[in-house]
Amino acid sequence: MIKALRQHWPEYLMEAAGLGLFMISAGFFGTVLEFPGSPVRQALPNPFVRRILMGFAMGVTAIGIIYSPWGKQSGAHINPSVTLTFLRLKKVAPWDAVFYIAAQFLGGLVGMLLITSVLRNFLADPAVNFVATLPGKMVSIAFLAELLISCFLMLVILTVSNKMNLARFTGIFAGILVATYITFEAPISGMSMNPARTFASAVPARAWTAFWIYLTAPPLGMLLAAEIYLKLKKTRQVICAKLHHHNDKRCIFRCGYMK
Repeated sequence: MIKALRQHWPEYLMEAAGLGLFMISAGFFGTVLEFPGSPVRQALPNPFVRRILMGFAMGVTAIGIIYSPWGKQSGAHINPSVTLTFLRLKKVAPWDAVFYIAAQFLGGLVGMLLITSVLRNFLADPAVNFVATLPGKMVSIAFLAELLISCFLMLVILTVSNKMNLARFTGIFAGILVATYITFEAPISGMSMNPARTFASAVPARAWTAFWIYLTAPPLGMLLAAEIYLKLKKTRQVICAKLHHHNDKRCIFRCGYMK
């Protein structure tokens, strides 16, 4: 434990910063698009159009984090479900997984609290509600939706990141899926796929409705994707836990590129 912390603390901080920045972006764009007094909200009364813009903003945010210098070094998991999946695939050491997940929860919360300190009255408005991820009318459907979108996202990440001619575009694929899910799936489950992201909003919003969905469905979905990937015929082995490895940053994982 101490050895991992001493050697890999920069990556842990980068993971915390990554999800922190994601939450700051979500809080800012959520306020601009959903706060009733926002000129943008008043100019765009159609909620579907606003979801398209929110999806685009968060997709670009995710891509930016993945391809940032910090994202290139930490691997840009910024999601406990992603880290747990690569732990299952034996690409991440157990203590690194523990510290990554702790950093993701802490970083997401700090990011949310920072943007709340700036936009408190706006973020607290019920129309924005600290951009909390909440289920739609049916909890069971929300659980299934979270499981399926998480599974497909991870399946795409594993497939693309392990094809040499496509690996450098993994972040683009992930960002496009984030944008698409927010646009079309958000009314069903809130579109989380990330226990730490949901936790970060739930704390200031005090919105714990069906919180268990977001603790269970995303990791189960991504772990299911790992099992599907491993069973596919002619599937290559998982090379590394980074979403972007074509760079000069160090890699702390059990990395096939380093062999």
